[in-house]
Amino acid sequence: MLAVEAIAALPNRQMLYDRWRQVVQENANELALFDWARQQRWAFAALAEQIEKSDREPAEVIFPQGISSDFILAVLRGWRFGQIVCPLEMKQSPPSLSQIPESIAHVKTTSASTGASRMIAFRAAQLMADAANIVETMGLRREWPNLGVISLAHSYGFSNLVLPLLLHGIPLVLLDSALPEVVGRAAAVVPEITLPAVPALWRIWHEAGAIPKNLRLAISAGAPLPLPLEEEIFERTGLKLHNFYGASECGGIAYDASPAPRPDGACVGAPMKNVQLSVSERGNLVVRSSAVAERYWPGPSPNLGQGSYLTSDLAELKEGQVFLRGRATDQINVAGRKVSPEDIEKILMLHPAVNDCLVFGVPNTDPSRAELIVACVTGRESVPEELLKQFLLARLPAWQVPREWWFVDSLETNQRGKLSRAEWRKKFLEKPTGR
Repeated sequence: MLAVEAIAALPNRQMLYDRWRQVVQENANELALFDWARQQRWAFAALAEQIEKSDREPAEVIFPQGISSDFILAVLRGWRFGQIVCPLEMKQSPPSLSQIPESIAHVKTTSASTGASRMIAFRAAQLMADAANIVETMGLRREWPNLGVISLAHSYGFSNLVLPLLLHGIPLVLLDSALPEVVGRAAAVVPEITLPAVPALWRIWHEAGAIPKNLRLAISAGAPLPLPLEEEIFERTGLKLHNFYGASECGGIAYDASPAPRPDGACVGAPMKNVQLSVSERGNLVVRSSAVAERYWPGPSPNLGQGSYLTSDLAELKEGQVFLRGRATDQINVAGRKVSPEDIEKILMLHPAVNDCLVFGVPNTDPSRAELIVACVTGRESVPEELLKQFLLARLPAWQVPREWWFVDSLETNQRGKLSRAEWRKKFLEKPTGR
């Protein structure tokens, strides 16, 4: 086995492993990781000892996968041997990565929620900055271990679960099932917990009455948090869901630290610590921080780099809060007029029979009208299409009311917990019965 000193590990990549060793010294005998499925526990010192005994994989890039201790061990081995880490979802094929600059320590693959997936290259210092911003802004504590049920490969899971463990000593209880009964049993292995999840999971746990009683910090990200859900949980349990907004390209952007439900569902919170926000001339949110990625890979983009990221999100900044007004790329063109699908969804979600919805545009058979608005809906009960149309007509201009309605049993998210307009648009257009 090669000694660490003998490996041509680059100083930039070595920063991560050096910080990990410091964390081990500070928390040697404390709980670091509990793999629930395997019922295996590691203290920080034991985890470090296992990594020190490991061999180097003969590859420049390693690809951790899954929600288990194997993922954590793979990341640490990569850091130890100066390899690039590129997390992948289960069954996701490794991308072709060659001639990566020596300054790059980490590569993310985006969620493709608005189109084709991209790869994003990070320096070690940029990962470390994101983790520090999250820990400081959210007040993550070692006394409240993270309960890990979300994808570790997704930027959200990696930044909120993996990096706080390895760079800040926040213990992690990992489980590969989000079933309410499993979550409840796993949460009970520690006195108090922090639980980062996505809205779809919060809804499941809430409806099952299974939100852990020892939960001290509840975080929701990965998709917009419906205000009715936030209010329902608060009214029934007194638990505040803290909305977290971020992007793969720059990590955390905004966080709602308030103790009560937001007054406006468009509000995603205040800027994260050490993150500066502004709005471009076209209304797009601009993020500046030390956590912004180095570049896209392999092709660069003027929207990302040199500490700045121009998002596709339309935003408004007022009174220290961030309000999202839709995505520039999602706007629907109806006879030359633009409408944000989020504006329609926000109103539609107010109807008591609507459980969830997603709005998108599809090509119109009349080219002069550009696009048709489609509403994909799941209901708490059967509701006539005409009733929903009338409900919207009382609150929106007629041209913004969907012409096409698609009722489905559930709006399935992708494996990263996101509702992808691109994916659902594709499903709609490919329906056997057509439009």
